[in-house]
Amino acid sequence: MSMVGTDIKSDTKSEVKYTTLFSDNREVLDSQVSDTIASQRDESIHLFQKQGIPTKKVENYKYTNMLPLFDDNYTFDFEHIVFKQDLSQIFRCDIHDLEATTVYLVNGWYYRQNQLPTMLPEGVLMGSLAEYSKSHPEIFEAHYNQYAKNEEDSLVALNTSFAQDGFFIYIPKGTVIEKPIQIVNIMHSDADLMAFPRNLVILEENAQAKILMCEHTAADYKYLLSGVTEVFVDKNAVFDIYNIQNQHNLTTNISSIFIKQKQHSSVLTHNLTLHTGVTRNNIHVHMDDEHCEAYVYGLYISDKNQHVDNFSYIDHAKPNCYSEELFKGVLDDSASAAFAGKIMVRPDAQKTNAFQRNDNLLLTDTAKMNTKPMLEIYADDVKCSHGATVGQLDNNALFYLRSRGIGSEEARILLMYAFAYEALEKVRVVAVRDQIKNLVEAVFRGELNKCDSCVLCDKEAEPGYSCI
Repeated sequence: MSMVGTDIKSDTKSEVKYTTLFSDNREVLDSQVSDTIASQRDESIHLFQKQGIPTKKVENYKYTNMLPLFDDNYTFDFEHIVFKQDLSQIFRCDIHDLEATTVYLVNGWYYRQNQLPTMLPEGVLMGSLAEYSKSHPEIFEAHYNQYAKNEEDSLVALNTSFAQDGFFIYIPKGTVIEKPIQIVNIMHSDADLMAFPRNLVILEENAQAKILMCEHTAADYKYLLSGVTEVFVDKNAVFDIYNIQNQHNLTTNISSIFIKQKQHSSVLTHNLTLHTGVTRNNIHVHMDDEHCEAYVYGLYISDKNQHVDNFSYIDHAKPNCYSEELFKGVLDDSASAAFAGKIMVRPDAQKTNAFQRNDNLLLTDTAKMNTKPMLEIYADDVKCSHGATVGQLDNNALFYLRSRGIGSEEARILLMYAFAYEALEKVRVVAVRDQIKNLVEAVFRGELNKCDSCVLCDKEAEPGYSCI
């Protein structure tokens, strides 16, 4: 494994070590990608240097101080690593009714032994971001780094500065991929490690696809994962993306997705955080044409000292668009969470329908939730609403269940599951929805193993394979 240490001492700000790491290794960063990717680095590192790592003084990060999380001495994977184990044998899907095309990443690098179907629809491109950036420069010139908000988020700019590889999916006009595409990113190292995977997904007119993103940690080390996914959804296209997070407590996971929609397109995003250390999810949806639909959902379940921060920005830039947003959270022990969601309705976006809700259930007096739903409306012919609730289990409902002969603990589990059910029902892939329901129930019962393999898969451990 070829890695370069990042233990550069800084007498001023923590971000100095990242800018130094960048300048010292610029040639290596550029060596395996196209000029289109490499040419974006100078401006992005300048933006990062100008803004710095977000602290609570940054409005959009007021509930999560990122500075201490970036202050550890991580290593960085500058070159392809050789993963000797056969990932298709280690990770076996446990969803019997799901037929998916599975793609593996290792530390954000595309796994070269991926066995893709030989009968993908004509014109579909799927594989390494770095490799396709060289073989199809015209696509990357049109789309790469066109939707990510580097100027608004320094961590997105940092990803653009260090991005080397990730997955790339291109679905041509009129093509429908029936089977879900499952992306499994495995963090694996013999030291604390950070990674900046970059992904690009393009759906042309009338195309359809579903992506399941699964983050996995495979060793007892600290991991800092800061990924960016850009998505372009053209006219009449339909796109679902599920980000399923089930990682060990030493993981910091920052996931940013930027989606641009065109006329009559439909998009669904769903972030499911079942286990984590610190997680920050950024969801940006830009409706750049009329009659777009966006469904933005999330469910987070945390205990111990875990922390989940969900941030969303839904931009209604054109008229006659619809958005629906629902995030639900269940917090136990001393867990904490935050939700900040903004719906922006531009002056030209008449006939907008936009609805946002965040509901939270606190199981202890030490759990903490910060929620800030927001509407910013500059049009007068709209229907918009937003709201948030933070509460505890209903004692009257508990009493009712107990009076029907149900034990105290079972009654609590039933009420927690009933609370989460609305968010679970938003998963449109039936086989995935059923499996997630089982996993959520297992979390509530305390039966989910400490092993943090992909929630869609059943791991067979091999000698020397460890996790926490």
